[in-house]
Amino acid sequence: MSPLSIARLTLTDFRNYAHAVIEAGPGPVVLTGANGSGKTNLLEAVSLLAPGQGLRRAHYPELSRQGSAGGWAVAARVHTRDGLMDIGTGLQPTSPGQSARSSTASGRIVRIGGEATTGSGALADLVEVVWVTPAMDGLFTGAAADRRRFLDRLVLCFDPGFRTLAGRYERAMQSRNRLLADGIREHARLVGVEIVMAEAGTAIAAARRSTVDRLARVIAARRDRDPNSPFPWAGLALEGSLEEALASLPAVDVEDAYARRLAHARERDRASGRTLEGPHRSDLSVTHGPKQMPARLSSTGEQKSLLIGLVLAEAELIASRHGGAGPLVLLDEVTAHLDEHRRGALFAEILSLRVQAWMTGTDLSSFAGIAASSTLFDVADGRIRRDGP
Repeated sequence: MSPLSIARLTLTDFRNYAHAVIEAGPGPVVLTGANGSGKTNLLEAVSLLAPGQGLRRAHYPELSRQGSAGGWAVAARVHTRDGLMDIGTGLQPTSPGQSARSSTASGRIVRIGGEATTGSGALADLVEVVWVTPAMDGLFTGAAADRRRFLDRLVLCFDPGFRTLAGRYERAMQSRNRLLADGIREHARLVGVEIVMAEAGTAIAAARRSTVDRLARVIAARRDRDPNSPFPWAGLALEGSLEEALASLPAVDVEDAYARRLAHARERDRASGRTLEGPHRSDLSVTHGPKQMPARLSSTGEQKSLLIGLVLAEAELIASRHGGAGPLVLLDEVTAHLDEHRRGALFAEILSLRVQAWMTGTDLSSFAGIAASSTLFDVADGRIRRDGP
């Protein structure tokens, strides 16, 4: 199966780019330039070739270049695992009198091979992306929602229907919350949405458990292969009532028990104004394996190395699913806080995985260990110039 890579990336009215084109080889891509020059914007554009809202989770109207008509476009010629494919996504310019901020995430247009598709979910069969950004430095110490999103992006790689499942659960939960807030005590209506929540919620928990188990096996193999890696192995555990119940009970029993708990908790949830139990409250617990210490208690440097190791394991897991063809890997300012030894180890991993990694930094010298194998670009104020031959 062919490796996944971008041969040509074209931006129109995207962030600080009126128009930009990048033509790259199948190997790593290095983008260097001053802070604020637009390097991260290029990674964000690449991330939008996969399902979801991209690595910044920005509202789509916010991606339009200031002074433009309000639309934007990202187009790419991609070597997918099934062959060369033209992919495009973007937002239509706003019409006169329409507020750009009135658009929603559902307004994103996706074209595959020149044909319009419904929603970004169709991209899941073509492009998979993992990333490390400075905003993720607080992943282990921040809110559980951030860790759920981190995990759920990986779940989507194995279960493209997971997004639909999560949406079904979210809509049912919102309906239940509204019924409770409105003082509705009609048993049949509440039972109906609670059954949907129980079915979808249990399936969500099961999908997460399966993915964590897969990832844990890859982490174990990496640990055995390189026990002294500068990127320490991570211990993973899911914390949540449904996930824990699925460890010992059939899914149908977990569904029934959850539906009963939802019915019993109506007055409690009515008083709190929200549903207090379910997969929307679950957490991914991460441990610094070699030290047997919660990741949140590790030093900042240890957390960074742990995060990189976790994302490399993600990439390896995805590659194993596709006969060795890994995802696109986006690494924003990742070398800034790595010493020479760790930089060298990271570059060796990228080359070993044979992935197209898009990396940014302010100093080209920090990429000396991988520059010869990469396509190099200098980025300055929305302009992109190719470095080297």
